[in-house]
Amino acid sequence: MTDCLFCKIIAGEIPCRKVYESEELLAFHDINPVAPVHFMIIPKEHIARLDEAHARHELLLGRMLLLAPLLAKEQGLTDGFRTVINTGPGGGQEVYHLHMHVFGGASLHRL
Repeated sequence: MTDCLFCKIIAGEIPCRKVYESEELLAFHDINPVAPVHFMIIPKEHIARLDEAHARHELLLGRMLLLAPLLAKEQGLTDGFRTVINTGPGGGQEVYHLHMHVFGGASLHRL
């Protein structure tokens, strides 16, 4: 996907503040954070939306979920954090490449 912002970040065409990288996943700080700690975990494979994931993505999605608490702790979120996956226009998705927001470090009751 040559016009996908996150694919360009994965390709190194757009810089990011990396938190983590593996063969399958990339995590980086959000450029418009809503909390003191706010990063995203994305698959390197382009999957536009969560509702477009297939059974073959089961392990990848599981790895994303298991990685979130490890990275949250590394980023200092020892008292808890929130994860969000926006899906489609009704779900507030702005970048059409599956991504999971991980944020915390402040009261999140109103977010």
